[in-house]
Amino acid sequence: MTPSNLDTRSEYFTLPAKALLNRCVSKRVPFNWTINPYRGCEFACKYCYARYTHEFMEMRDGLDFERKIYVKQQTAWLLRQELKQVKPGQQIAIGTATDPYQPAEKRFEITRSILQELALHHGLEVGIVTKSDLVVRDVDLLRTIAEHNVLSISLTITTLSTKLARILEPRAPRPDLRLDAVAKLSSAGLHAGVICAPVLPGITDSPAGLDKLVRATKDAGGKYISANTLFLKPCSASIFLPFLEKEFPDLVAEYRKRYADHAFISKALQQAALGPNVQPAQEARDQPRRLASRLSPATRNGADELVRLICWEQNAQVRT
Repeated sequence: MTPSNLDTRSEYFTLPAKALLNRCVSKRVPFNWTINPYRGCEFACKYCYARYTHEFMEMRDGLDFERKIYVKQQTAWLLRQELKQVKPGQQIAIGTATDPYQPAEKRFEITRSILQELALHHGLEVGIVTKSDLVVRDVDLLRTIAEHNVLSISLTITTLSTKLARILEPRAPRPDLRLDAVAKLSSAGLHAGVICAPVLPGITDSPAGLDKLVRATKDAGGKYISANTLFLKPCSASIFLPFLEKEFPDLVAEYRKRYADHAFISKALQQAALGPNVQPAQEARDQPRRLASRLSPATRNGADELVRLICWEQNAQVRT
């Protein structure tokens, strides 16, 4: 593996890949296959759940995930062979354990090579998740894919506050740039929206802030917005909890209590939060004329869950 310094904070390595398309069997997610063009992510989000993926390479320091980025090789060729495994109706998610448009993409263009291969195929269902407005670079290629496949593009936005985002996601593009990407993608006729995840109790869960994000998504032409609570595995907690102690010390005890035994909040609490009438995020993609919002942030004391369900027809007024 050959290192390449693109930034003084990170080292980039080439990684010979034996496979690119990974089967996903988790019942918690709506997709069947995942593609991650890189291993690791330079955006350094304090809450990132994907830090555990570096443990597969015997890297136990959670910071290695943002400092040592691995660039997968032969991706287009591998994908061409592996797409034969994908059955009709199965969904492929790009960017579940890394950001496909992180800074290295400007140089290596691994994500672009994957999209170029996908553009040659018909009948696929593909979703892309990113925090970067760099995705707009590939708008023409994305439109080609969308002509013969089902394609959705999600920009992750946890807050519209630039100051707060800089603390939580220190190297990711500003929230306004991400919203602008949603607007550009939507204007190009693409199915684009927002994922507000994770919603952080006491940090990003204010009703006013969430309402502002929902309305900003609609104003940008977003076709959907969905949200989820924090997923906190031990490797992520080793970064996130010290961050809390520094930036939000009053919240540390409640977070430690809530995530003491599980990486997720309790199933009962999630069900109480989401409610029986909340439209799952994956269903929103199947209803392009509707915009659904699933927001389940905890209140500051962590005792209750706030639920908002906002649906509207395109070009109609928001109904709450």
